[in-house]
Amino acid sequence: MTTATWESRAPAGHYRFRHVARMEWIKLWSLRSTWWTLAITFVGAVGMAVVVGANTKNASGDLTNNALAGVIPGMLTIGVLGVLVMTGEYSSGAIRSTLAVVPNRRLLLAAKTAVYGGSVLALGEAGAFLAFLAGGAALPARVPPPSLGQPGVLRAVVLTGVGLCLIGLLGLGIGAIVRHTAAAIAVLVGGVFVVAQFIVMLARPVIGYVPISIVGSSLSAVQPQGDAHHHILSPWTGLAMLCLYAAVVLGAGAWLLVRRDA
Repeated sequence: MTTATWESRAPAGHYRFRHVARMEWIKLWSLRSTWWTLAITFVGAVGMAVVVGANTKNASGDLTNNALAGVIPGMLTIGVLGVLVMTGEYSSGAIRSTLAVVPNRRLLLAAKTAVYGGSVLALGEAGAFLAFLAGGAALPARVPPPSLGQPGVLRAVVLTGVGLCLIGLLGLGIGAIVRHTAAAIAVLVGGVFVVAQFIVMLARPVIGYVPISIVGSSLSAVQPQGDAHHHILSPWTGLAMLCLYAAVVLGAGAWLLVRRDA
């Protein structure tokens, strides 16, 4: 990831939040990696929705979950991009110029969080709704498509975009904590995706608290019942837990950002 070096045109410390956010906006959208990552995520989610919808044989199962299933792989790319938003400046050395212009490090991280989180939330919601509509349109004529007016459907689609945003912010926070791209990506992938497989085998009662399980539950319009699923959190409880994770990781990142040298 290439990060532009930003020179100061005003005395250090004279920037307010809106000025820092504008700089972060320009940096984010001037990178080709941002466009490619978001395009791959968007197209992949919609494409998988079409493929799954076209191969659906009957109306059994959760058709909303099927349409949104392509978002799960996209969460990996969004999380990795969140890591790169932070670590890219360290790897290029641009963080020194950035901190010379914006010495308030908490303000800097807050601006990065707002810009990246807001961008992913907006595009994630657009992608979720488009995937839902595309998946429904691809269903065979004999299978009625799900409607946003049905119980749980609108909630599932909306929380899909929110889940993307929160995974992206987890990546951003991990990047602020670790600072090295490869190590931060390893922590993200291991903590969010790989650890879930071990928890299923070794500590099933806590599987519902794993981020990827929370997101998977949010994608479903109909929540599974029975003893095999009683460890899964409800969508809204899971959302609150995922918000807590993101807040803790970003808080730790802010604390370390203030106390460590660039």
